[in-house]
This record gives sequence, C-alpha cells and structure tokens, in this order.
Amino acid sequence: MAEVPTPLPRRDRGSTGRPDADAILDALYAPHAANPDADLSREMAVTSLKFLDTGASRGELRLASAALRELRYATKVFAPYEGVRKVTMFGSARTPPSDPCYGMAREFGRRIAESGWMVITGAGPGIMQAGHEGAGRDRSFGVNIRLPFEQSANPAIVGSPRLVTFRYFFVRKLFFVKESHAIVLFPGGFGTLDEAFEVLTLVQTGKTPPVPIVLVDRPGGDYWKRFLRFVEEVLRAQGLVSPEDTGLLQATEDVGEAVKAVLGFYRNYHSSRHLKDRFLVRLHRRPPEEALVALDRDFAGLLRPGEGGFEVHRGRARGECAQGPFAPPWRLLFPFDRQNSALLRRLVDRVNEW
Repeated sequence: MAEVPTPLPRRDRGSTGRPDADAILDALYAPHAANPDADLSREMAVTSLKFLDTGASRGELRLASAALRELRYATKVFAPYEGVRKVTMFGSARTPPSDPCYGMAREFGRRIAESGWMVITGAGPGIMQAGHEGAGRDRSFGVNIRLPFEQSANPAIVGSPRLVTFRYFFVRKLFFVKESHAIVLFPGGFGTLDEAFEVLTLVQTGKTPPVPIVLVDRPGGDYWKRFLRFVEEVLRAQGLVSPEDTGLLQATEDVGEAVKAVLGFYRNYHSSRHLKDRFLVRLHRRPPEEALVALDRDFAGLLRPGEGGFEVHRGRARGECAQGPFAPPWRLLFPFDRQNSALLRRLVDRVNEW
C-alpha cells in the first residue's frame, strides 16, 4: 500500500485576536457610520486579519492583497458608467488589419457605440484594437493583462482613464462579465475559447444573469461553424449539455445582425436578479394577461412545483434594491427552481415579443 506523504508544515503566525481589535475597527469606521455598506467593508477588514491565522505564506497573502486592490481600482474606474450598457468583445490579438474580421469588429464597435453603448475589450491588438477603433476612445474600456509577451495596450486605448491593467486573469475575467450586458466573440485562440466557455458556464449555471452571446465570423468562414458542430455532435449528443444550453449562443456572419441581436435582447427585457425565494425580471412593458397563462404552460420547467406561477407587479418589488430614475416600471416574478438557468434565455426571447 502506497505511503501517504505528510503535508509540509505551514508557518503558524499565531492569533491576531487582540483585545483592542474591535475598538480599532470601530474608530476606523466611525466616519463612515452613515454609509449603509460600511458593514460589508468592515467584514473585508476582519477577513484580511483572519488571513494571518491561516498560516498562509507571504506569497499567498500578496496574491489576496493584490487581487483586492485590483478589484477596488477597477470598480472605481467603471463606477461612473454604471448606467451605460456595455458589450464585451473577444477575439484574437493576432488578427491583422487586412483580415475581414478586423474590419467587421471595427464596424461592430462603431455601430454599437452609435446606439449609445460602450465597448470593453482586453485592450490588446487585433480584434481588441479594432473594437476600440470603431467605438472611439470616449466609448471604450480596456481591460488589460500583464504578460511577458504579446499583450500591451493598443494605441486606441493607451493612456485612457478607462484603461485598467490586471495582474491576475481571474480578476480581469470578473470585470469582463460583471460590467457587460452582452458578449460578442470573433475568431481567436485559446484565450477566446476560454472566455467563450467561461461565459457559457456562468450563464448556464445561473451565476450571471442572461446576456446575449453572439459569435461573429467572416462571410463564408467556418470557425464558429466548427465550434457549434463540436457542441452539437459531441457535447449535446453525449448528454453533456442540455438542448436549452445550445440556445445560449447565436452565430452570424453579418455585423448588422450582431448589432440587432445585442440591442434586441433589451427590447422589453431590462434586467433580472434573484430575490430571496423568487426570481425577478424587470420589463419596460406590461405583459398581456393571456401571456401569463402561456408562460405557466411553456416555462413550467422554471417553476418550483406547488409554489405558484408567473405574476406581474408594477414598481419596485419588496426586497428589491433601488434601480435609479431609469428603472423600468414592470416586474415579472416567479418561484424559480434554480435548476434550469439556460431556459431563462428562452424566457427573455418570449418577453421581448410583447
């Protein structure tokens, strides 16, 4: 029988539970007593102190510290634009300006910016630079990553106050998705495919609200066709994804269709969130009465058995955070079973028909 190796001992830094710790925190947070979110900030401070009790190495503490700093700074950069819809564009850094996809990415950036949106890219060359060129500097965010090769901020975004450079991929990925209301992907390498599956996983599992995910290729190109064949002929055929999961994606070879897919997603649908034991969908227009009966029938797979069906409310629901002056007036609520998040994408298509 193989011998189980003994784990290497970690450094024991001892307890940090000094008697005056609470008093020190009380003094630090006293000037922020009126801030309703001060309790969460204090929890972060307590958690950072508790790190010292874990025996973590200096390298592990540096990772946690740097990640938190990056989260704070990126949040500060994006905060003034919270009310502006944004689309994240992914694609290869190696796509030259002579490639048709480069021109298509630039055209997509231009059209979506003219529609009032802003563009987020990884700030590098290729498709990322094309998206920024199309949207223009004032409508662009750059979410850069420090690499020993290839990735430096492109001329269209370098020096911008909306350029953030990350050390860690996982923090950078968070902002690609957290700040975005749509995902548009052009052909790319490992990074593009990683980002595609990352977003699909988050939407499929309900870790992020439904968003349009649009795959764009050059006319006659087969990059995304091959990708979708793999999804259908391997993943779906072997039961590794459900039929609803494949509906999360839309492929096109036309920039106009890509723009239409993004804008059309928010035609009536505004946003959604979990609200205790129910799921809330914000709408611009009131659903017709007969539509609720159809929802109970066609989307029964979203409902927890025996707990009712779809309901319509006007104005902010109980427990819902304030959405500002531009919040839509209508709410669709239902007892979500949290088992079929991919089906929510079809629900969005349905409410956009009203």
